[in-house]
Amino acid sequence: MVYSGAMTPEMQILSINAACMAVGYLGLYPGAAQRGLMALALTDLGVTLVAILTSALLFMGSGISFRLILVDLNWFGFALITLIAMEAVLFPWFARRHGIWPGDDG
Repeated sequence: MVYSGAMTPEMQILSINAACMAVGYLGLYPGAAQRGLMALALTDLGVTLVAILTSALLFMGSGISFRLILVDLNWFGFALITLIAMEAVLFPWFARRHGIWPGDDG
C-alpha cells in the first residue's frame, strides 16, 4: 500500500509513543511513584495501552508495512518495539531521579 500523508506512518507511531511517554514521565508517573511500585506499574500499563490503542485505531487492518532498521513489521510490532526502546532509555533516568533504582537506599 502506498502512503501519501504529510507524516510517514513510522513518524506517526513514534509521535504517539513520544507524546504518551511525555505525559507519563512528566505528568503521571511522579505521583504514581509516590504511591508505590504497584501504582507506578499500573499507571505505566495504562499509558502503554493508550499508545497501543491509538496506533491500532490508525493502522489496524490498513496493510501498511512499517520499516524498523532492516525489518518490515506490522503496526503492532513497530509500536511495541519502539515503545519498549523509549522506555528502556527513560525509565532508568526516572527511577534514579525518584529513588526507586535498585541499590538507592536514600
